Amino acid sequence: MRGIAFGGRIPNYHKYASEISPKQYIEKVRKKEIHDPVLDFQMSNDFHPSKILKGYLEGDKSSNEYAVLLEWDNIYYEKTQQVASITKTIVRLGLIQWQMRNYKGIDDLMQQAEFFIDAVSGYRSDFALFPEFFNAPLMADFNHLAEANAIRQLAEHTETIVKRFSELAISYNINVITGSMPEIVDGLLFNVGYLCKRDGNIERFEKIHATPDEVKVWGMQGGNAIKAFDTDCGKIGILICYDIEFPELGRILSDEGMDILFVPFLTDTQNGYSRVRNCAQARAIENECYVAIAGSVGNLPRVHNMDIQYAQSAVITPCDFAFPVNGIKAEATPNTEMILIADVDISLLRELHQFGSVKNLQNRRLDLYSVKKLK
Repeated sequence: MRGIAFGGRIPNYHKYASEISPKQYIEKVRKKEIHDPVLDFQMSNDFHPSKILKGYLEGDKSSNEYAVLLEWDNIYYEKTQQVASITKTIVRLGLIQWQMRNYKGIDDLMQQAEFFIDAVSGYRSDFALFPEFFNAPLMADFNHLAEANAIRQLAEHTETIVKRFSELAISYNINVITGSMPEIVDGLLFNVGYLCKRDGNIERFEKIHATPDEVKVWGMQGGNAIKAFDTDCGKIGILICYDIEFPELGRILSDEGMDILFVPFLTDTQNGYSRVRNCAQARAIENECYVAIAGSVGNLPRVHNMDIQYAQSAVITPCDFAFPVNGIKAEATPNTEMILIADVDISLLRELHQFGSVKNLQNRRLDLYSVKKLK
């Protein structure tokens, strides 16, 4: 059933009827300033007042004939669908910790990408997550150019790579998050990625905040679009590397219904990695969601501005009784090429929202502050 609704008397209201309204009485009971044997019991069992009922029980002098419509929502209720539709509750994530190495060309690069997609789909993963700028080794052919020109040459491969990723997503029956790649739009350089769904649809996402180095060395622009994506495994969000360090973005995606936040990243040093990792853990707690981060490892001595990489990919959870005590579902070996497979249970998030030890989403003071998109 969707829930329970009933009328509840407020038998102690007659003591305060001359001083406060029924609405004020309910609020004081909620704040434990007044004891009411009915309201106290029901609210402690997750029933919430939704409406004041006047003339509820004739002759009820204790309640001054008032009552409260109390409601309890079943968090497991799913509305009957008119069409065949299945949204998975146990979602398997496949993270690719990508080794930076020299490739002969785009075919060589995509052969390695297909190997990893084949591997994670063999374990029946629902998602394959690649890191930020995983295709950077192809810039070795342009090392004779200035860095800003070299990455613009790399951007010419993006359309082809996305097309081939989409084909792989369909043939291996897996949703592929392509990491990120440079892309030129109207003469401007952006850091973008694509969600290639296994049903053939393709969604685009942008890095909202270009790092100081991306701006200084490459002349990269920050993106302008942020949204949660519908998938056959529920709603997901994707933030590229530096974007995870801005809590507003995670909150916007959470408000749009995100359950899993994917973060393709590229960091050169351990302190850079720690910023991404620690902020990812904060986003998981404050938004009551799962966060999956995947980065690149190894060295690229033949590519300027991409010399070294450091990563430890991981799947991060909220911190409550239903989850690991340290908030880490799984993590890769640092600085080693590998895949990481982990299952996440979306139904545990629903329980957390309603019955968690703390309720970060429910307890926000929206009367004092809010976070919203401007466009």
